[in-house]
Amino acid sequence: MKKRYTLILIGIILMSCEGPVGPPGLPGPPGIDGEDGTGGLIGQVIEIEADLNFNNNFEYFVELPGDIEVYESDVVMVYRLMDVFDGTDIWEPLPQTLFLNSGILLYGFDYTLFDVRLFLDGTADFGQLDPIDTDNLIFRIAVIPADFAVNIDVEKMTEVMEAFKIEDVKRIN
Repeated sequence: MKKRYTLILIGIILMSCEGPVGPPGLPGPPGIDGEDGTGGLIGQVIEIEADLNFNNNFEYFVELPGDIEVYESDVVMVYRLMDVFDGTDIWEPLPQTLFLNSGILLYGFDYTLFDVRLFLDGTADFGQLDPIDTDNLIFRIAVIPADFAVNIDVEKMTEVMEAFKIEDVKRIN
């Protein structure tokens, strides 16, 4: 009997906590309308030409333009133009490892919210590298919202470009 009164008392207390619904809150700030399922997520790609040679200690810093915001949760990918076949660019994601006669050559990158550092690493004698491996290299840097990155193969530049419907790449230098 005591349990029954306890349950009834708890029920009365819970029902007495209800009140009238308050007024609706203020609307939030306007956002960007999504297109074709991207939900307003904006991916950005920039292209640069860089030298990774003795003159710059085999590294190159790219300051991201002010109109590109990188958030902690974003995925930043860098791709190197390897070749052009029948008018189609062939891009490879970094890091990229080449096995040369003089040793191993690695093209790598790291980034902050404001810049990207491209660099060479490995066991190869950097002073003996051919200019084709160090000079006038073309890179694309893609900033991909993390929520969207799970739905595409970020290892393929063409999928990134198609997913965000990017036709013109912003060239900086």
